[in-house]
Amino acid sequence: MRRLPALTAAAALTAAALVLTACTNASQEPAGGAASGSASAAASFDPSTVEVDEDIAAMLPDDVADSGTLTVGSDTTYAPNEFIDADGQTPVGFDVDMAKAIGAVLGLETKVESAAFDGIIPAIGSKYDVGISSFTINPERVAEVNMISYFTAGSQYAVAAGNPDDFDSESLCGVTVAVQTSTIQDDELTALSKDCEKDGDDPIDVLRYESQADATTNLVGGKAQAMYADSPVIGYAVTQTDGQIEAFGDIRDAAPYGIVVAKDDKELTEAVQAAVQKLMDDGTLKEAFAVWGSDDGVLDEAELNPAG
Repeated sequence: MRRLPALTAAAALTAAALVLTACTNASQEPAGGAASGSASAAASFDPSTVEVDEDIAAMLPDDVADSGTLTVGSDTTYAPNEFIDADGQTPVGFDVDMAKAIGAVLGLETKVESAAFDGIIPAIGSKYDVGISSFTINPERVAEVNMISYFTAGSQYAVAAGNPDDFDSESLCGVTVAVQTSTIQDDELTALSKDCEKDGDDPIDVLRYESQADATTNLVGGKAQAMYADSPVIGYAVTQTDGQIEAFGDIRDAAPYGIVVAKDDKELTEAVQAAVQKLMDDGTLKEAFAVWGSDDGVLDEAELNPAG
């Protein structure tokens, strides 16, 4: 459940224990090792294996078909979903692989453009054909745009290995928790902290960071007792920090991600929905997500604007 309805971008990949500089691809560097992007690109799904489906491609609106390109807006700071590889330029991640596979089915070249999260939906139908950026489907977004479901994720905590601070997610008052600014998790912690104060307890010490990389870094470094993020992000962070942190507790409040298409673009919506369903039916989508260890979250049906 990545983000709030219309707020700023959520989170990036995990980072090294003491990497706090404002480097453009610092978020791709795991603790104590080489840049994660270098490994991820080598293992990335190959979209050239996906063949065009002429019947689905024929569903495209003329302007998109004539352009030959599917332009995708994505906040590429959120590994393993979407992030920038070690070269500092190339978008990678399971959402990126899916975007390229969709383009292949439609007979289009896919162009993934990095964007601030809160700027994607307003630019759908003008700057971007679609938005693919771990958008949690919710009523607020469905009121603005069409959303095609493809994956389910929830929220999860992480703690330092061995949980040295005896973190308890059921007793958060007075606890220091790192979170990426304006995520759904940030919103939840804010509400819980207010409840603490109403009950006469200490508020939650919420450490907010513009980048998930910084949240992870400060958990590894001991500044925070826990961090809170989307479940695939937590799982990937655990791997990339070489076991310096571990997931804590069950995945909470699972909900689907959706591909964003303009509300008034019926033809493109139906074409993208059909392409995603084809990728689900033939197993390609699971194959692509398996590269990132996230195939368990792939859905069986590409629903349009599913009810929450």
